[in-house]
This record gives sequence, C-alpha cells and structure tokens, in this order.
Amino acid sequence: MVLANESDRIATALQKYSDSVYRICFIYLGRRPEVDDVFQEVFLKLLQNQDSFADEEHEKAWLIRVAINKCKDVVKGFWWRRIDLMEEVDLPGHEAEEKDLLRVVLSLPQKYKDVVYLHYYQDYTVPQMGQILQRSENTIYSQLHRARELMRKELEGKGHERAF
Repeated sequence: MVLANESDRIATALQKYSDSVYRICFIYLGRRPEVDDVFQEVFLKLLQNQDSFADEEHEKAWLIRVAINKCKDVVKGFWWRRIDLMEEVDLPGHEAEEKDLLRVVLSLPQKYKDVVYLHYYQDYTVPQMGQILQRSENTIYSQLHRARELMRKELEGKGHERAF
C-alpha cells in the first residue's frame, strides 16, 4: 500500500528527474522497450527505498547510479547479446547536426558515454561525476579527454566544425 506522502515523493521525483533518468537509460540501451522497463524499475526502487536523502542532489545522484546499474544488468543479460542494437534511432525535432552529435555520443564506448552525458547534458563537475560513477577524478578527466578526441575525429570526418 502506497501512502499519500510516498506517492507525493515519487510524483515529485518523477517530475524533477524523469528526463535525466530516461536519457541515461536511452544512452545505455538505445531501444525504447528496454529503456521504458528500466525507467520503471528505477522509480520502483525509489518507492521501495526507505532511506532519506540529504538533499535533492543526493537523491538525483542516487537515481542516476541506480539507472546506470540497472542498465548494466540488462546489457550483461544473455538475451541482450542476441538483439540487433544497430536499429535506426528516430530523433524527431532535432537538427541534422544535433542528430549526428547524438549518434556519435551513442557510438562511444560506455565508459565515455557516461562522462559525456553527465558533464555536457547534466552539468556535473568532475568531482561529482567521480562520486556518482565511483571513479577517481583523474580517471574522469582522462575519459572526458579521450571521449572528446573520439567525438572530434568522428565529427570532423562528417564535415562538422563543432569544437569540444
């Protein structure tokens, strides 16, 4: 049975963080059915979580960590390796350059996708990303640098002038 205050807590969290959690799941999984499943599991876990958070940033970081872990569980699964992940991603309403950029980000190795998403899309600092991803700051800096280099090479090959 869900109490009114628990329902309000989940509704508030959905309102604040649903976009971030959904994007993380999409970056990891790339397929809407799996993304939707993991998205629901993340917020179900929040509902089951009885711990209180120090502040909104703590709650957001917790949700991001849970989303990443759930996505990793899906990707590790036996059936996942049997799915053709190269389906065309439909990105309605985006400019061609934005679509190219997103495709390049999605093509990065997962460790680079994590840091690019958290840094550029969620505006996390390197120390914050280190805590969320449980990696050292030096590792985060290295991964950001390597991700930028990979993205630059890929986009220059397509004639883009975007700088990272």
